[in-house]
Amino acid sequence: MEKVDILLTTYNSKIEYLKMQIDSILNQTYKDFKLIISDDCSTKEEVKEVLKEYEQKDNRIKIYFQPQNLGYTKNFEFVLTKSTADYIAFSDHDDIWYPNKIEESLKLLKEKNVDLVYCDAKQIDENEKTLHESYLRYKNMPILNENCQKEILPFSRHIAIGCSQLFTKRVKDLMIPFTENTMAHDWHSLYIANALNGVYCIDKQLFEYRLHGNNAFGGRNFKQNVKIWKEKNGKGYKSYLKYRHRAITETYLAGVLMCEDYRNRIDEYIKIHSEEIKRTKKDDFNKQQDQEKDIIKYFENAQKSKVLYFPIHKYFKYLSFKGMKKRKYKEIMILHFPLISYLIFSIT
Repeated sequence: MEKVDILLTTYNSKIEYLKMQIDSILNQTYKDFKLIISDDCSTKEEVKEVLKEYEQKDNRIKIYFQPQNLGYTKNFEFVLTKSTADYIAFSDHDDIWYPNKIEESLKLLKEKNVDLVYCDAKQIDENEKTLHESYLRYKNMPILNENCQKEILPFSRHIAIGCSQLFTKRVKDLMIPFTENTMAHDWHSLYIANALNGVYCIDKQLFEYRLHGNNAFGGRNFKQNVKIWKEKNGKGYKSYLKYRHRAITETYLAGVLMCEDYRNRIDEYIKIHSEEIKRTKKDDFNKQQDQEKDIIKYFENAQKSKVLYFPIHKYFKYLSFKGMKKRKYKEIMILHFPLISYLIFSIT
């Protein structure tokens, strides 16, 4: 059996959630894995005690305790450096994996001959109550498979949360070391994989993704994020423009700038290992590079606009996908019609 490394980070995790997640990993039908956990200098001693207990109970678990706080991103970089397996999976500390998550993911990754697969999830709350049966459909996320291949999407969008991913060692090797622009490790893992042999979505719920009060940003919808912003910053036009600027920066621009950092690494790898990569045509790579540069300019110009941003055709070229529903109109309003979207913001 091929070895799989499951990478999990903790920091003052809720003990109940942490135990449920670790137990769900240990109960996987695929048994040949190592669970690598890095605790980011938790101040709650109970977290460290529980992790030590698990490490003593199962020799597949390896725990690292950081002497000082690294922060979320650097802690994930640390566990990536400790991985030696052929296949890698990210894990959150508070989800619940279904028993077949690793087995199903590995099977599809090999069958489709891609460098990364991601799956759907059921979204749950603090008490394991179902909020949404399909996270991908609730968030109107793209489902990339044989019928929906649009290679520019993984560059222009964050389309697969880390805890849904399984990817190859060569993706991991190209991910590290992180750059100064790295702000979402699970975005550039997908970008790298897509530039190699591609990605594939398993259109099936393979775990339960928990939404609770301590979630940072990702699990919430537009209405929830707007409500939180207005409560803290007000609902005037200046406040909205700050919200819009931040949304474009964190949701789009920061991600593509981060991915751009990895282009040279990917190109160099393909030159050396072209026989292993399905996509080897130089013209294709040059075309994609030109598209990536155009996307960056598109977001930068959208960010500067305060009333109207004209090139709507680029939205459909780079950001649109099947199944977007209302999300498409919200994004077009935010990116291209700031003044009109402010009215939506003010009444939301």
